[in-house]
Amino acid sequence: MVAAVYEGPPKEMVWRLKFHGARKASHLMAAHMARQVVDADAYLVPVPTATSRVRQRGYDQAKLLARELSRQTGLPYLDCLMRGGQAHQVGASRTQRLQQLAKAYRLKKAALVRGADIILVDDVITTGATLEAAAKVLRVAGARHVDAIVYAQP
Repeated sequence: MVAAVYEGPPKEMVWRLKFHGARKASHLMAAHMARQVVDADAYLVPVPTATSRVRQRGYDQAKLLARELSRQTGLPYLDCLMRGGQAHQVGASRTQRLQQLAKAYRLKKAALVRGADIILVDDVITTGATLEAAAKVLRVAGARHVDAIVYAQP
């Protein structure tokens, strides 16, 4: 599920959130995303950002979006994925991203995932490699169904 096309105001909002410390952009972005998950009954799981980026920004934008989406929809928030790889995805091809992400994600709350429906939450999708890698970890752990919601896609 995608809430917006990554151009114009949506692109500006993503850039402000990711590169200019505009945390409040997550409120409006989540409001657009909430329209896509109206009938859902699943855990909202943020796709973790590389820790080097989190240290640089002071926050993880996917976690901000997932928490705000949870607040707006009433769906439960579950922070169960950890990111081990530090490679930056910007500018990488799909093949490079898949290689970088092959072992990037680990589960920290496996028992909560077994049999659960999951909606991965992220800000932007480009090649889909990040979501695929995260979804694979959840499915291997026994998640019943894994879907995704992103704010924008080019």
